[in-house]
Amino acid sequence: MSATYRSHGKLLLTGEYAVLDGAEALGLPARFGQTLNISEGNTPVLLWKSLDHEGKTWFETEFRPGELDPDEKDPSGDDTRDILQGLLREAVRLNPKFYTELKGKQAISQLEFPRSWGLGSSSTLISNIAQWAGIDPYILLWNAFGGSGYDIACARADGPLIYRVQERIPVTESIAFNPPFHDRLFFVHLNRKQSSREAISQYRKNFQNYEGFLEEVSALTRAVATCTDWDAFTSLMRKHENLLSGVLEMERVQDQLFPDFDGFVKSLGAWGGDFVMAGGEGDIPSYFRAKGYGTVLRYRDMVL
Repeated sequence: MSATYRSHGKLLLTGEYAVLDGAEALGLPARFGQTLNISEGNTPVLLWKSLDHEGKTWFETEFRPGELDPDEKDPSGDDTRDILQGLLREAVRLNPKFYTELKGKQAISQLEFPRSWGLGSSSTLISNIAQWAGIDPYILLWNAFGGSGYDIACARADGPLIYRVQERIPVTESIAFNPPFHDRLFFVHLNRKQSSREAISQYRKNFQNYEGFLEEVSALTRAVATCTDWDAFTSLMRKHENLLSGVLEMERVQDQLFPDFDGFVKSLGAWGGDFVMAGGEGDIPSYFRAKGYGTVLRYRDMVL
C-alpha cells in the first residue's frame, strides 16, 4: 500500500516581516512544489530518500524505531538528518499513533524546483509530513521552527491568498488575484541566500517606532490584492518597498542592484535573497540576463 502527498511552494508579495506580528500579507502559491511518496519497505526501519528536481538523490538515511521515539531528546544539530529526525519526532508527539506508521516504510521526497530557489523546501516538507501523520501543519511548523505560517497556507492553497496570524491562530482568505497586466510581471532569481535572522532582529528593534506600521502594511496588501491598474500597482510596489526599507534600515534591492531598470523591482520574503518580482515594459528577461541573472520566469509560469 502506498500514498503520495504534495504541497505547493510559496512567494510572499506583500507583508514580509510584518506578517510575523499580525499584519495581512499577500501570499502566492507556486506551481512548483514537493511530493512525498510513502510505500512499504523490506526492513523494520524507516528508509528516507530526498531527490532534487532532476530526480537525483541529494540526501538519504534510515531511522531505526528507537531513533524516532518522541520521549528521546531531540538532536541539537542543524544538519539535514537532525532536522528531519526532529520533525518526525514532533509529528509523533502530536499524533502518537503515527509512531507505528513510521516502521518498515520507505519515504521518497522529491522537489519540483531547484533547492537554491528558496520556494519552500522546508515548508512543503512540513506540509507533506503533516498530511502523512494526520496532524496540523501549523502546529508542526511552530513547534519545530517558528515563523508566521504563511508558507504553510500557500502549501495547501489553490491560488493566491491573504494571510494573517495572531496568537498562533492562522486566518487564510482566498482571493481572485489575477492582475490583467501579468504579462509585465517576472520573477528573477538573485542566486544568493539571505539569512533572515539579522533582518528580523533589525525589524523587531525598529517596527514599534513606526506608529501604524502594521495597519499600513495591511492596507497596502488589500490595495495590491484588488489593483487592476498598472500605474497604481507600480506605485503600490514602490510604496511597500520604501516602507520596509525604512523599518529594516536596508537599501532597496533595486537601488542596490538595478538602479538603471526602467520599472520596479520588489523583494519577496527575506530581503536580499532568492526571488524578486520585476515589473515593466519591453524585453524584461533580456535586461536581467545581460546582468548575469539567468533565471527569469513569467508570472504565469510561476504562480498557481
